[in-house]
Amino acid sequence: MNSNRWIEACNAEEIELEDVARFDYDGRTFAVYRTAKNEYYASDGYCTHERTHLADGLVMGNLIECPKHNGRFDVTTGEAKRAPACVNLKTYPVKIEMGKLFIQIN
Repeated sequence: MNSNRWIEACNAEEIELEDVARFDYDGRTFAVYRTAKNEYYASDGYCTHERTHLADGLVMGNLIECPKHNGRFDVTTGEAKRAPACVNLKTYPVKIEMGKLFIQIN
């Protein structure tokens, strides 16, 4: 895989305000977020605590809450915000072009 490639993930409008969607690419899984302020972010898809997919979680403001043990992460930075999650998520740049959402995967 080429370094720093922009990969089309979905149509931006497919993700509701204050929601999260799953995106799988090249054997990896990601979570793509849309905040209540209509901003988009992306991170690794699995919670760093027990590998539960964050696309099944709840977005609240800039936080994603893992559905398994309620650990929380800041979707803008990946920072773990509530135990039992204590390892930060890796985040990825996102851009919107002609209504399509792209993630820069490295």
